[in-house]
Order: sequence, then structure tokens, then C-alpha cells
Amino acid sequence: MSFSLDEEVRLYTTNADREKYSLLATFFGIIVNLDYLERAYVRDSVTAAEYSPACIRLLSQYKTMLKLVGDEVASVEQFMSRYKMDNPAALHRIQVGVPATVEHSTEAGPETGKWVAETTQSFITLMDALKLSYRAKDQLYPYLQELVTGYARFKGSTDWEGRSKMVGWLV
Repeated sequence: MSFSLDEEVRLYTTNADREKYSLLATFFGIIVNLDYLERAYVRDSVTAAEYSPACIRLLSQYKTMLKLVGDEVASVEQFMSRYKMDNPAALHRIQVGVPATVEHSTEAGPETGKWVAETTQSFITLMDALKLSYRAKDQLYPYLQELVTGYARFKGSTDWEGRSKMVGWLV
């Protein structure tokens, strides 16, 4: 059998295969984008105000895509190894599950009262979800993420003993 170097090589033969590779390509792209965003933030190429929403969006897209490619991807580490990806910043951010601005927050300022109200609201919303018998991770994750994000705004929040447990639940 001879091959022509000018001939297009297809990865798929059916529409299901095409869709699978399309989803895997999107998953790959999200990881690469997250890595570039992390590196840009560390180098001060993007501000914290630009970084946080973009990072939250990419993490949400990652979690959505992980559900769609779940049959093909056992874990993000396995996926990155399989496709020879070297994106340690993205891997770390995915494992932590929240933006670096939340993970390492130390700011406190005049908006502290507003933050207290928002964090309290997040806590009450999470408690209500639990009382309504929400038990699936995909149901509780947005509420817990909002609570951890709100809580991380406060100075000294990294010293609280329960913080590591809440961040662990996010991962």
C-alpha cells in the first residue's frame, strides 16, 4: 500500500469520531489557554480584574468539557500525558479549582461590609441547597465556589483551619 504525501489524512471515518476529536481538541485548547492566562498573570501582563473572570470562565469550561469527554479522559493528568502536554500552571490551577486571586487573596479595603454581606448570602444559599437535598457535585459546586471566592477576599482567611477543607471540596 502506498501513501501520497499530498493526500489528506483523516482522524475519523464517522460523525461520532469527528465529534469526539472535536471535543478533545476543545478540551486541549482550554488547558493551553488556561496555562497562557496563568503565565500572563504571573508576569503582570493582565490585571487581577481581567484575570479572575477569565480564569473562572476557563475553569467552568474545563469542568463542562470534562463531562463531555469523560469516556475518553480518565483524568487531566492522563490526558496531558497522552497528548504530551507540558502545561504545569494550567494543571495546578485545575487542581486548585479557583483563580490565583482567590487562592492567595490578602486584600481588605472599604468594601469589606459588602463582602461580608455577599459571603453570608453565599453561605445561606449553599445551606439552602443542602436543605433541598442537593447532593450531586455539579449541583453544589457553583454555590461552594461562590462561598470560597467570597471568603477568600478577607485578610487572614488563609489562616482559618476550615479553608483548606472547603478548597479540598472544590477539587
